[in-house]
Amino acid sequence: MDDNRGTESELSSDWAELTHECLINILSRLTLEDRWRIAMFVCKSWLQASKDPCLNSVFDLETHFDSPTESPRWWTPEFERKIDAMLRSVVDWSDGSLSEIRVRHCSNTSLSFAAQRCPNLQILSIKSCPNVTDAAISKIASGCPKIRELDISYCYEISHESLALIGRNCPDLKIFRRNLMNWLDPSQHIGIVPKEYLNSCPQDGDSEAAVIAKFMPHLSNLELQFSKLSAKGLALISEGCPDIEYLDLSGCANVTSRDIANASSNLKNLKNITKPNFYIPRSVFHTERYGHWRLYDERFQTDVFRI
Repeated sequence: MDDNRGTESELSSDWAELTHECLINILSRLTLEDRWRIAMFVCKSWLQASKDPCLNSVFDLETHFDSPTESPRWWTPEFERKIDAMLRSVVDWSDGSLSEIRVRHCSNTSLSFAAQRCPNLQILSIKSCPNVTDAAISKIASGCPKIRELDISYCYEISHESLALIGRNCPDLKIFRRNLMNWLDPSQHIGIVPKEYLNSCPQDGDSEAAVIAKFMPHLSNLELQFSKLSAKGLALISEGCPDIEYLDLSGCANVTSRDIANASSNLKNLKNITKPNFYIPRSVFHTERYGHWRLYDERFQTDVFRI
């Protein structure tokens, strides 16, 4: 028995005494999940190595959002606090090197923190963030001028005024996603998304379209699923954003086939356009919109959010 304990102690000591460079090499081969749930708790030296800036230049939780079952728990303050804690930690550890953030359900607190410390941020995806407002986005616009991809889908507290700031301050922006929930059939969200949030769906589709057309002229990819823009807004986009190659108008009930044809004629580089389709089975939208939650529940329920 004593011999076994001695062997285990020696093995543990050997792992702990690896050079910092060796540890970085090992940890770089692990998934983010393995680093957060396992490696950080091996010993102090592994924890310190996990905080190295070179391992924290990308923070991507989106790959874990892929499962057919959703849960309303992700819309709770408790879950938001966990996401905020993770994001703030990575921002701090990155020492300014963070270039990509893909999270959901963060708040103004962590996003403002990122805006102050991530001048090299190029990709920001913050879907389903009910408590992210213009206040944080304005800070992102001024603090992160290198952004080239932005996804604020299902973030209903962000107005067209913030979009104007992003367009003015982020000249490299090429990909923009501003998808809304399926307001044509909101019943699929009931019991998952808080009712008051469903009722706050942005109504000013043409105002947002006007801002996109004026301040985001170099877009190549634009997603506006279930936007309430009309023919007027679509025409403005086609005139102001001539470089668009991919355009997604799924669920845009206020535009007709003729409106889309007229707009497409101005987009000489257009390669693919997804038109409104009001006969898509609910199960398709359901899976695409909320398909990630079960995996989050199974793999990230507790330990991964321990800071």
